[in-house]
Amino acid sequence: MKMISETLKFSEFSQKILLGLKIANRKLVEKTAAENGSLIIGNIDGSFKEVPAKELLKEMNN
Repeated sequence: MKMISETLKFSEFSQKILLGLKIANRKLVEKTAAENGSLIIGNIDGSFKEVPAKELLKEMNN
C-alpha cells in the first residue's frame, strides 16, 4: 500500500513541475514576442531552427 501512496505523491509532484514549466515557457515566449525577438527551437531529430516568438505565440494559442 505504501508504494501506491508514494506513486501518487510522485505523480502529483510531476504534474506540478510540468505545470510550472508550461507557465515559465509561456512567459518566455510572451516576453520575447513583445520584444519582437526569436527563439531557437529544437526538434526531436536533433536539428534546430530560429522561430519568431510571435509565430510561436500564435501556435500556442491554437
